[in-house]
Amino acid sequence: MFEMKKVQADSKAELYSDLLSQAKGLLHDEHDRVANAANFAALLYHSLADVNWVGFYFMKDGELLVGPFQGKPACVHIALGKGVCGTAAQSRKTQLVPDVNAFPGHIFCDGDSLSELVVPLIRNGEVLGVLDLDSPKLARFDAEDQAGLEALAKVFLDSLI
Repeated sequence: MFEMKKVQADSKAELYSDLLSQAKGLLHDEHDRVANAANFAALLYHSLADVNWVGFYFMKDGELLVGPFQGKPACVHIALGKGVCGTAAQSRKTQLVPDVNAFPGHIFCDGDSLSELVVPLIRNGEVLGVLDLDSPKLARFDAEDQAGLEALAKVFLDSLI
């Protein structure tokens, strides 16, 4: 049985190392996408400071459809190429946005969100969806967060069959 431990880190490198270990334990021997996404979102939401939304959008019928998340109710459908999530999915590149108000075509799901980091979930060349994190702080995410969350997204992808 998994027991979530409070992350006590002196650096972001230590934080993400600890989260990687916890994520591997949390997802060990479970392969259901929805169950893993729900637990994974909860782990990140309760472990990372200054986030107000953490969750998944999964590809369905050519668009992104909201999946398991933690935070306020979210936009349900996002077209490819639209907003930060749709851009990450279409470009297949992580989007690190220090100020969502400066992002062309940003979709306002939560007016409290000021910065965002979206990691595309790609497996066997196919975009399965995105991992989305929002913050009420400007420039909350940096390159170290990006690297850590990309590594965590890989742990999620590796848990799927």
